[in-house]
Amino acid sequence: MAFNPKEPYNDLPLLPPKGKLKGDIETKAVLKKLVNAKAKLAELKGRAVAIPNQDILINNIALQEAKASSEIENIITTNDKLFKAISAKNYKPDKQTKEVVNYREALYSAYKPLHDRGFISVNDIIRINEVILETDEGIRKIPGTALENDVTKEIIYTPPVGEDVIREKLANLAEFINLEDAVDLDPLIKMAIIHYQFESIHPFGDGNGRTGRILNVLYLVLTGQLDMPVLFLSRYINKNKSDYYRCFRDVTENNNWESLLIYMLEAIYQTADFTLEKINDIIASLNKAIDFVRDKAGEIYSKELVECMYEQAYLTSSFLENRLGIVRQTAATHLKKLEKAGVLKLEKVGKENLYLNIELVKILKQ
Repeated sequence: MAFNPKEPYNDLPLLPPKGKLKGDIETKAVLKKLVNAKAKLAELKGRAVAIPNQDILINNIALQEAKASSEIENIITTNDKLFKAISAKNYKPDKQTKEVVNYREALYSAYKPLHDRGFISVNDIIRINEVILETDEGIRKIPGTALENDVTKEIIYTPPVGEDVIREKLANLAEFINLEDAVDLDPLIKMAIIHYQFESIHPFGDGNGRTGRILNVLYLVLTGQLDMPVLFLSRYINKNKSDYYRCFRDVTENNNWESLLIYMLEAIYQTADFTLEKINDIIASLNKAIDFVRDKAGEIYSKELVECMYEQAYLTSSFLENRLGIVRQTAATHLKKLEKAGVLKLEKVGKENLYLNIELVKILKQ
């Protein structure tokens, strides 16, 4: 029977892809893309460890991903609002900014226990969605969900309905994620298949895209392709959205995986290259700041202090106090001297003093 986008796709096949073995999935065109993507991802993994303080990368790269991923869902905010939302105690973010901050928190809460646990469960996936949306609704229970073309409003896909059906498909997905499967697929190929399957199940009433994009990077960490969650595909998807949906439909309607796999591998390559550039810029700026602070504010200089300046765009006295184990007054004095030296810029939010790392913000906004 031909696929009908207006009918719930309860017949979405379980994984691994039916009738698609390793040789069928990894075609010559796919393997060509795979070689380049794996090499660039390995380069990113190696370069990321050059950052002396890993929080510098996780905090800043993850925040930009949260912003880009949310933009795909038309949740728009600014870097300035985000920086203030995570730094200022008395700043009240708007709803869209809060959702982006929630995205980063969902990523953190799932990533932190990943190495110790060594697997990703259905409950982990549900929890990611709940943190993003600040809800406890869990699996979608009410029928009527359908995906529309943004322009024509034509229904292009109707996901499975029925909580039992959705849970069965999620359980199968979790098994596929965590177990070595018989077809022995490369992890990057497998990530693309996982991504298609999750978005096709569409298990939640909202936030499926954002949950799925977090799942992508968690899988790369789980399988050792990365040591930390610093590769995010949202920027590429945002720029190539029509191709993204076209490739999904080709799998659903024609069981043709090649175009989607090529798309996802190109996304990995391009995003890894972009992230490498960001890391190199951050490392160069950090090293320059170390020399500058040592020269201009030598009486307060420490490598740890300068690294703290790069953990987040806005600094506060309480942040330095907690990170460096110093008293509040010393922290406030350090920030004032760094402002006087010209590496930080003072901004007030209510009665609170925030100190903006000028060079870091330039890098993140590029």
